[in-house]
Amino acid sequence: MADRLPRKLAAILYADVAGYSRLTGEDEDETHRTLSDYLNLISQNVLSHHGQVMHYAGDAVLAKFDSVMDAMTGAVAIQDELKARNADLSDDRKLQFRIGVNLGDVIEDRGDIYGEGVNVAARLETLADVGGICISDAVRTAIGTKLALNYEFMGEQQVKNIKSPLRAYQIKPQAEHSTQAIPEQIPELELPMEPSIAVLPFTNMSNDPEQEHFSDGITEDIITGLSRLSGLLVIARNSTMIYKGRAIDIKEVGREQGVRYVLEGSNRKSGNRIRVTAQLIDAKTGNHCWADRYDRDLDDIFAVQDEITRNVIVALQVALTEGEQARVFAGGTKNVEAWELVIRGKELMERHIKEDNIEAQRLLEKAVCLDPEYAAAWVYLGFTYAEDARWQWGDSPSESLEKAIEMGRKALEIDNKYPDSFSLLGFAYNLKGETEEAIDMVEKGVALAPNHAFVLAISAALLRFSDRTDDSIRQIKRAMRLSPIYPAWYLMVLGSAYSLKGDLEQAVVTLRQSVKREPESILPKPWLVNALVESNLTDEAGSVSKDILRIEPKFSRSVWAQAFGFTDPTKRGRLLENLEAAGLPS
Repeated sequence: MADRLPRKLAAILYADVAGYSRLTGEDEDETHRTLSDYLNLISQNVLSHHGQVMHYAGDAVLAKFDSVMDAMTGAVAIQDELKARNADLSDDRKLQFRIGVNLGDVIEDRGDIYGEGVNVAARLETLADVGGICISDAVRTAIGTKLALNYEFMGEQQVKNIKSPLRAYQIKPQAEHSTQAIPEQIPELELPMEPSIAVLPFTNMSNDPEQEHFSDGITEDIITGLSRLSGLLVIARNSTMIYKGRAIDIKEVGREQGVRYVLEGSNRKSGNRIRVTAQLIDAKTGNHCWADRYDRDLDDIFAVQDEITRNVIVALQVALTEGEQARVFAGGTKNVEAWELVIRGKELMERHIKEDNIEAQRLLEKAVCLDPEYAAAWVYLGFTYAEDARWQWGDSPSESLEKAIEMGRKALEIDNKYPDSFSLLGFAYNLKGETEEAIDMVEKGVALAPNHAFVLAISAALLRFSDRTDDSIRQIKRAMRLSPIYPAWYLMVLGSAYSLKGDLEQAVVTLRQSVKREPESILPKPWLVNALVESNLTDEAGSVSKDILRIEPKFSRSVWAQAFGFTDPTKRGRLLENLEAAGLPS
């Protein structure tokens, strides 16, 4: 078998002129002179944003970047400069480009790049508006909230010569877009009294991009283990994943995440062998506190993760209680294949998309078959069935809900120290309307993992529906501190908790922020409608209601609200009345 060509992960920019043939037909010489000037402009922007032009193809440009942030800021700068140049030209002489940006695997050979990553970027370019930018789902995920841009989800697009549909986004113009980082909700993150740490995504040193899930799994397991300690502040995975594939400054990471220490590492998998390196760095001084390298059989990967976690704990001088010693390493498996399936399945489940949820179920079902004693596999399989019940995706939501509860109980039978099991059961019991039991479950999860952002956020989401809105607000703010680059739904929980408490001004401001973060997500919009009606902002409430029906024409206020187990039923009634007043159907 021929050796596999070397590959790498890269951000790819593909730019092409719209209507070039028409323009050359009208004035070939002038069009070519303008094109030459514009191609020089694009090249200079690519270089100034740390990219490399790979080749020109007539009126098209292909460039690659090591950082997706550089690719995006470069794309925006290019379109801004081209717009300024075109302002002095008549409409029939303007030379306008479409740009596609993708993050994917490329083959580097003889000074050029090839492969599906390049093909996808070229197809995205065809989907872009004239003078606009179209990006892939991979780029949107990698950027997160780092750039102040308007993203419009285009749905799944079937394009030529690409087997699977592309999930694509248009970058839409706004009054004053900026490629500077968006200020976080907490402008200055002071160092906490307790030791604090951010675990950076482990770098995949293998040539095989399929090993990215393996690297992500190592990172997530170490974060999960550390987050179960009461005496250590650990930044959540979704906040540190923004550094994946980027050249970073450890001191900058410390400032952005509000931590004293940073753990970084790499892994290389070859056959049945694995090499893992790890180093703990003081983000304030840049000094190394501890470093080690592990050359082991693949089956020993979990022991390596545990050793790294223990070494970090020792280096930070965190004292463990007897219960914490057992909890740090709870919920695991010794089956590498099952572990990788759970990492992939969990990632799909967290997208909250029906098709991805179906695939997640398939992967997680396989994981529990490979290791029936793997608590995490049962938990996340249970979450996929809870999603089925929540959004009524399956044939029988009630059966899906019972399956979710059954799987949560199964996970607890296997390992009663695994906190995510309690989060699943709390979520499922709330869907069933058993609010007191639901809150009891999530509080047990928080007790087991007091610094686990996801566990805290689920607990905060459920506490909204009791008379403990202050506790809900406190917990979701703690989750935000643990995850400075937090998901938009954290804002939805905070805003709705403010609303249910009666703090309408804070509710409206926070829920508007949640909608701005993910304008195509339906999750925060009904809560915003409720807060707007309560605030007598009826015109805006009606506008948001129309947007809900645009995204989900079959939206039903009663189906949406059935997931909320209010201890005070009058609150549910008031919520439904407000949605009805804004024009949302029953």
